[in-house]
Amino acid sequence: MSDTPRPTARPKNSFEFVTVASHRARQLLEGCTPKVEGSAKPARRALQEVVSGAVKRSDNTPSVE
Repeated sequence: MSDTPRPTARPKNSFEFVTVASHRARQLLEGCTPKVEGSAKPARRALQEVVSGAVKRSDNTPSVE
């Protein structure tokens, strides 16, 4: 069995959760340093980082005025 705890809370917005986690997984594959201890697999580690709150959405869209 794994020692890594599984998240019990469901995210409020599943689309945003998956989008942020997939972007973070790409960053991990490119060599970024992981922010939490956990799985060796980048996709799973990205999910763990988003669930723990170590990674959050950044809004890079320009403001429309």
